[in-house]
Amino acid sequence: MTDSADHRALKKTLGRYPTGVTVVTARRGDGEPVGLTVNSFTSVSLDPPLILWCLGNESPSRPVFEQAGHFAVNILGAEQGWLSNRFAQPIDDKFAAVQWSEGAHGVPIIEGSVARLVCRLHDRQPGGDHVILLGRVEDYQNPGGEPLVYLGGEYQSLRDG
Repeated sequence: MTDSADHRALKKTLGRYPTGVTVVTARRGDGEPVGLTVNSFTSVSLDPPLILWCLGNESPSRPVFEQAGHFAVNILGAEQGWLSNRFAQPIDDKFAAVQWSEGAHGVPIIEGSVARLVCRLHDRQPGGDHVILLGRVEDYQNPGGEPLVYLGGEYQSLRDG
């Protein structure tokens, strides 16, 4: 695969697999909250409790997440598409007008998310044009609700169809 048409076709093919939508958050060294929308999130192991997610090599947030000792995975609810869109944008204060609180180790927790995991950075590995971040789950909450799902380039409901 060498041209942009191949990349678009592969992206469309991969888009046939439904994913949940998360906002992964951490704190910069100066204490400012940082977050971005991620759908490349999955569980890895229950013993020890490990998850992984992927971050683009060119992401301006990459140094923050590689240096942060802890991060949170906020699994968004079905009505939180606006949050997914907000944290996917390159804007200065993504947390403005967002309800959040401080979780374990000071990581930002998005209010209304259907599940939250606070993780210690366990490992990172190169993965092509991304870095694979492995987190060890140290704390979690499961308030419940319908998750936000992404399929075929748009948000979907599990109740559809």
